[in-house]
Amino acid sequence: MDDSQSRRAAPSVAERARSVLAAAWSCAVTAEGGREELVGAHTVTEDGRVLLQVPEDSTLLAAALCAPRGEPSAVLEFADVAPVPVRRRIRARLWLAGRLVPQDGRLAFEASRVVLRQEPGESAVDLDEFAAAAPDPLATAEARLLTHLAGHHADAVERLTRLVDSDSLQGAVRVRPLAVDRHGLTLRIERARAHGDVRLAFHAPADDVGRLTERMHVLLGQASAVSCPRALQRQRADGDG
Repeated sequence: MDDSQSRRAAPSVAERARSVLAAAWSCAVTAEGGREELVGAHTVTEDGRVLLQVPEDSTLLAAALCAPRGEPSAVLEFADVAPVPVRRRIRARLWLAGRLVPQDGRLAFEASRVVLRQEPGESAVDLDEFAAAAPDPLATAEARLLTHLAGHHADAVERLTRLVDSDSLQGAVRVRPLAVDRHGLTLRIERARAHGDVRLAFHAPADDVGRLTERMHVLLGQASAVSCPRALQRQRADGDG
């Protein structure tokens, strides 16, 4: 697999941020009155604005009403957690700083700064790009897709490691599917005291689950044409012992 191709075939930072937002079920809100953990209480508009449904006695309402006009009044934090159990399961964190504004019985969040932290570091997201970006079409189905792949097709995951450079498999004790988007599948290779991620790019974007199935079949076909790396053979032997 061409590493340069794999790096190019990936979502932009703005798209990745919107995907985290689209898939998140909970968020933490820090405001003047403290910090609240909200579960199933937010929705997202097409332009990326977050709407919060909070109880009438929530301190967030007071924070929204009392904050000086035009000044940031809150920070929203979203965690992107890998659906398959792996080391360091949080894949990314998304922070939105801005103002909470009462609107139609809810709190509308007007972001003034968006920051995404993921490997290899932290990136500020341009607000116009964030508003214009769309979440990955597989974002809300990713958890189901990856848990199915890990739970019912471990043999396919092992076969896909044939597409990974043998040096990356040295010392591997476990390989798990970490992430999938329309551009490719990411595998986490865990070693005794470390881990690394390898991305397998699709030959063309998968804009829905049906196309994803075809892209995966292509990858598996490519893998079947490659002999099993010696590093992976050692991994199986160690695991059997």
